[in-house]
Amino acid sequence: MTLVPLPYRVVDRRAETHDTVTLVLEPAGEALNPFAPGQFAMVYAFGVGEVPVSVSRLPGGHRLAHTVRAVGAVSRALCGLSAGAAVGVRGPFGTDWDAAVARGQDLLVVGGGIGLAPLRPLIDSVLAEPHAYGRLNVLAGARTPGDLLYQDEFPAWRRPFGAATVDRPSGDWTGRVGVVTTLLDEALFTPANTTAFVCGPDVMIRATARALIRRGVRPDRVRVSLERNMRCATGHCGHCQLGPLLLCRDGPVVRYDRAEPLLTVREL
Repeated sequence: MTLVPLPYRVVDRRAETHDTVTLVLEPAGEALNPFAPGQFAMVYAFGVGEVPVSVSRLPGGHRLAHTVRAVGAVSRALCGLSAGAAVGVRGPFGTDWDAAVARGQDLLVVGGGIGLAPLRPLIDSVLAEPHAYGRLNVLAGARTPGDLLYQDEFPAWRRPFGAATVDRPSGDWTGRVGVVTTLLDEALFTPANTTAFVCGPDVMIRATARALIRRGVRPDRVRVSLERNMRCATGHCGHCQLGPLLLCRDGPVVRYDRAEPLLTVREL
């Protein structure tokens, strides 16, 4: 874990949606320690500030991919960068998805909106070892078709089941309409032998986890990635506190049996 930002440069920039881009970064000198799927970095836009951003792909060769949505001053500055631009990066921080716990089991990967980004490295790792796992199900939800991330990758994720759904369809949308939990009825998994990985807004996480538990998935087999206001990323400032947890240190990935009582407390 590096506490001082190291210089990285943007080597590729891809627009994902109208307000979201993926930046591929490589070290301009010393490289950070390796990241694991689910962990995050603090990415610094010089002269503006830094924000926590999960890795959305691990391309190899010390490169990092981060998918950033423009929602504030720092994220807007990052989204406006082009190839060759310099950023500062520190990390890796937080807990990871720990895909090893799901070896030999069916997997449910459920992402809502930008929540699909931290799940993509997990999907990559499972697809790289297809015989180590059971059936992979990738379910994604978004507000509109234009908000869906990584649409060109879904053909590779449809084995055995992958689907996307939107809340508000446009005129040319021919896919499913509704919240992401409606896709669970079509997914191919055996609840007693399933591990689920869920990331998205809190309300979507709660609804998905409860639906899975009702179907027989054990609460300790549901892993969720939680988001709060992370500032220091080292567990010292307290901005990301969720009850007894400091999510930059004890999260962002938490088992649902640990997260569930905290997520039901209003304003916690």
